[in-house]
Amino acid sequence: MKSIAVIYGSDSSEWEVACRSGEFTSSRIDGSKYDVYEIFARFGKWSLVAYRRQNSIKVLIPEDARPQIDKTDFSVILDGEKIKFDYAYIMQHGTPGENGKMQGYLEMLGVPHSGCNAFVAAVTFDKYSCKNYLKDVDFVKCAKDIFIRKGDSQEGLAKMAVERLGLPMFVKPTDGGSSFGVTKVKSLEDFDKAVEYAFSEGDMIMAEAAIDGRELTCAVYFDGKENVALPVIEIISENEFFDYEAKYNGHSREVCPAEIPDSLKDLIQETSKKIYAHLGCSGLVRVDYICAKDGLYFLEVNTIPGMTAASLVPKMVRTAGIDMTDFLTTIIENS
Repeated sequence: MKSIAVIYGSDSSEWEVACRSGEFTSSRIDGSKYDVYEIFARFGKWSLVAYRRQNSIKVLIPEDARPQIDKTDFSVILDGEKIKFDYAYIMQHGTPGENGKMQGYLEMLGVPHSGCNAFVAAVTFDKYSCKNYLKDVDFVKCAKDIFIRKGDSQEGLAKMAVERLGLPMFVKPTDGGSSFGVTKVKSLEDFDKAVEYAFSEGDMIMAEAAIDGRELTCAVYFDGKENVALPVIEIISENEFFDYEAKYNGHSREVCPAEIPDSLKDLIQETSKKIYAHLGCSGLVRVDYICAKDGLYFLEVNTIPGMTAASLVPKMVRTAGIDMTDFLTTIIENS
């Protein structure tokens, strides 16, 4: 593989975060081994915004001169030369990069890509579906939840949710990220407004019992020989929960490595590897948890975790003593 296309932007509310993740990732890919091309993709318009030839500096393309990607064969015409990309590093948070659509397109063309295959991406992106794949395993717990589809009758739903899940609870889109559309519901009266807010992000939502405990996260990747777990991070939010402000505007502390007993660290790393294998993941995946008094609760899987300089996975990589460029090479060569 020589030509690496880093695809960022997205059709979701996370598109700006995805741009930051994509730009960081492309800047860390080994320029002595690969040509790196940055593609901004949003609502069907895919433009080449920058490129870096092997052992050369990055070239930014003015907005009015950006060539469009030919989707029939995943190529571009640059300075009169047709370039077919050998590999796609997908950094689109949300649709179409995280829900299997982009993966399906690339797989139909036979283009290798980072991360999980189309089916696994689709299953893991939907929080309710993913939890149902894990609800009967014996190595992690799942909080009680209720699935709600737009158009379903909501008569008596608030009362039923409180009776079944208790308070507080979370109401969230099943297929969103970066905490868009998420509300921590503390009273019966707040439920309907939370449902309306969640539906602003998608047609399927869930109410989920809030679990009191420490929020911890761990990433897993395949190094060519085995699945490897990175150091565990504890997330300590200044807000009600780890919302958008806490994630991206400095309202949280992320302790890496987490100050937890070795037994808990080992449990989280081993559980993360088990979840990775059970779901059929590949590439780089991050798994989020709540550690409660009665055990470890699964929150969600992120198959395209954030990759800005301040994101969780780069912190794990640094703590593990791995060079980020070498780490990305491992992902590219073993996806």
